[in-house]
Amino acid sequence: MSFSLGDTMKLPALLAAIGLTALAAFPAAADEAAVKAELKKRIPEAPIDSLHRVPYGGLYEAVIGGEIYYTNEKAEFLVAGSIIDLKTKENITETRMRQVNAIGWNTLPLDSAIKITRGNGSRKVAIFEDPNCGYCKRLERDLMTMSDITVYVLLYPILSPDSVEKSKQIWCSADRGKVWLDHMVRDAAISGDAKCSTPVDKILALGQAKRVQGTPTIIFENGDRVPGAMPLADIEKKFAQMKVASSGAPEGAVPMFAPPAGGAAVSPAPANAPASK
Repeated sequence: MSFSLGDTMKLPALLAAIGLTALAAFPAAADEAAVKAELKKRIPEAPIDSLHRVPYGGLYEAVIGGEIYYTNEKAEFLVAGSIIDLKTKENITETRMRQVNAIGWNTLPLDSAIKITRGNGSRKVAIFEDPNCGYCKRLERDLMTMSDITVYVLLYPILSPDSVEKSKQIWCSADRGKVWLDHMVRDAAISGDAKCSTPVDKILALGQAKRVQGTPTIIFENGDRVPGAMPLADIEKKFAQMKVASSGAPEGAVPMFAPPAGGAAVSPAPANAPASK
């Protein structure tokens, strides 16, 4: 079950924005374990994944249910929002969110994915997808135009009652890649039975453990996760950034107030971002 602060409390106005970027000296740090214990006492229903002090305004970062909040040494409040380092212009919270939500490439069950290769296949992505997902279909059509890419489709049937049956039918097909693309790109009906052994349950368990809440969810080789129908131009840009990073050159700071690459996890939404329902 996902946790939402809005379900249990009303946060105070975000007055804590004052001084968030101050780099001046602050009081001696409270013990992180003590702050975490106090926060847990105040919101016992919250799944506190981690808590540590950050070098901004004497604040502590609390990762709760995969989201980042900030509190003080007495756990008197929670602030939801971004810390921007005005010296570097880096969105500290956005950078941390990428780290918190990263999924290690080597932890993915790629042998349980439908592998589709175009060109030399040197650029790789894994995507959690549902056969009934409209945004997944749009993404697959975009990916058809990309060269030198390997797509690992992780069947993640969470949207409709027949999503599981369709996923198993696709996996049990003689040519999984062809049946998948025919259905997603060409709207072809899926035929055949679903009586073979499939990895669907294993992938569902993995997605739930990693808090994959919607489809499509894209995982890049560096572990970065992007929920939603990422535009083709942004995918190309991401690959270019990863290439620069792998060469040892700096990628540059995250832009201030940059819009998120993805959106809400499971509700339908306009183009460019949210995961589909």
